[in-house]
Amino acid sequence: LERRTARLVGVIERERGQYLLYPSNRRQHQLVEVDPKALGGARPGQIVSVVVTRQPDWERGPTGEVEAVLGDHMTPGIEVEIAVRDNDLPVDFGEDALSEADALPARVPTRAKSGRADLRDLPLVTIDGEDARDFDDAVYCEPHADGFRLVVAIADVAHYVQEASALDTAARERGTSVYFPQYVIPMLPESLSNGLCSLKEGVDRLAMVCDMVIGPRGALRDYTFYEATIRSHQRFTYTRVQAILEGSNDPLEAHVRQLHEIYRVLLASRDRRGAVDFDSPELRIVFDDAGEVAGFEPVHRKDAHRLIEECMLCANVCAARLVGQFDADALYRVHEQPELEKVEYLRTFLAAFGLKLGGDPLPTPADYQAAAAALAGRRNGRFLQLALLRSMQQAVYQPDNKGHFGLNFEAYAHFTSPIRRYPDLTIHRYIKAIIHGAAETTQVQRFEAPRTQEKLHQSEYPYAPEQVLELGMQTSMAERRADSAAWDVITALKCRYLAQHIGDDEDGVITAVAGFGLFIELNRYYCEGLVHVSTLGTEYFTFDPGSQCLIGERSGLHYGVGDSVRVQIVRVDPAERKVDLELLSHHPLSRRAQSRRRTKGDRKKGRRGRDDRGRSARRR
Repeated sequence: LERRTARLVGVIERERGQYLLYPSNRRQHQLVEVDPKALGGARPGQIVSVVVTRQPDWERGPTGEVEAVLGDHMTPGIEVEIAVRDNDLPVDFGEDALSEADALPARVPTRAKSGRADLRDLPLVTIDGEDARDFDDAVYCEPHADGFRLVVAIADVAHYVQEASALDTAARERGTSVYFPQYVIPMLPESLSNGLCSLKEGVDRLAMVCDMVIGPRGALRDYTFYEATIRSHQRFTYTRVQAILEGSNDPLEAHVRQLHEIYRVLLASRDRRGAVDFDSPELRIVFDDAGEVAGFEPVHRKDAHRLIEECMLCANVCAARLVGQFDADALYRVHEQPELEKVEYLRTFLAAFGLKLGGDPLPTPADYQAAAAALAGRRNGRFLQLALLRSMQQAVYQPDNKGHFGLNFEAYAHFTSPIRRYPDLTIHRYIKAIIHGAAETTQVQRFEAPRTQEKLHQSEYPYAPEQVLELGMQTSMAERRADSAAWDVITALKCRYLAQHIGDDEDGVITAVAGFGLFIELNRYYCEGLVHVSTLGTEYFTFDPGSQCLIGERSGLHYGVGDSVRVQIVRVDPAERKVDLELLSHHPLSRRAQSRRRTKGDRKKGRRGRDDRGRSARRR
């Protein structure tokens, strides 16, 4: 309907007297011709950004002009430059937004604390990673007559970022902060995200508080929301909290132990609820002093990570319930049931590995969790876990509440990260509207959320229904855009590292099969490479889409999804993000070795049928 590609990033090359741009974006398949007079000093082999001056038509391809020379594949940080441009990520804030941010005070003004609950003496603490700089949540737990009192305090970003302001427009355009290794594109200027809105230790901050009572078996007994002034009493890291849980002495050990106690209760409740929890390790990229990739370390989620996650889940559920009680057209975080067609395919796929997925006809979250638990300890467990994940729907933001399948919640919203996610900021505005719009009718303190089913007039909410629908589409797109950019950078960094390890032998798992070869995920790097069919030997191989196998017509050898292999890295192209592998050894699943044997007559037919095709394949 319209052209939306105005810029492209790629490698400039000279071929037959022409300068051509090879786009790095895999969705762009056409080469862009660049006028020799518009090279901007670029040399063949360099990575450049090109402005498209003429869009392609039926007779001619696109043309463009070089607007910036970014460097080459060895330039530090080039991966981020490419990902930012390929995914159209907003980076620079406009002058109006920066002016608004600069006009805000460095400290919380005294007048801003008026009319709020004073929780500065409550020993709230933050728990984040070692390299975190924006702290948007603080927690506190204590025993209660009905179980536990859990307090989750979230930075009150909505107090500073007014709806429809220049800051708000910039934040809405971004939708989310984008996190790369060693680099962040924030949703808000750093004076807010790392300064005035960050819940730093020992300083006064404005917060939106979710104050909850959790029963002894994890049931949500009561909750209320209110505006408050808080002061973080300690900045904890995951490492320090985990050390306390494993027995080390600490002055604030009692607070951590109490949080761990409610975590154990919430975890048991989660298990009874049957929520899906794919607890697979992730890789952390380790950099040297020069900014080059030095290696990779597996990162496993421990109790310190999961503790804070469970607290945030409770607050998010309460936020969804509150806006639901007032029938507000707010943004829910929606994760719908899997589609029947995908489930049927998944069941067939898992059956080949001796696994079952319950449910009739559609599985429940508990069925998914049971299947995931059955993968523990298997060599191809991570690959099969990805198959479970890919069969599910993608979570989105929308005003139509359809529940959250993965977490098994009837209603769920994002409330706990307004510094880095725009949907959370919108939920804060709805809660503020409820607090201030209905407080007088319920005869409670001004700062406390009312306990009533009464719906406010639409004009009292921050957004019209059609605006919320549009916001849902925008923020869902921004989330996918950020994920795509982060994946591009991490894949490029892995390829850059593997280029220095050509000749190394690695273990892997076949993750996909095509007529032209096998896709292998390397176990140590979670990086995919290709074993081309031409390197598998002299016999002819056919692709069976039903079993997802390459089958040797003479030997009957099957190479199929899920098989363990050992391969050698033979070639890496960082520009294309491609890794070529050579098969050293193959360990098929026992089901294939036993069920795919061929008769003597079949093998003879295979040899006779192979000759002409085998020879032509070798010639190719």
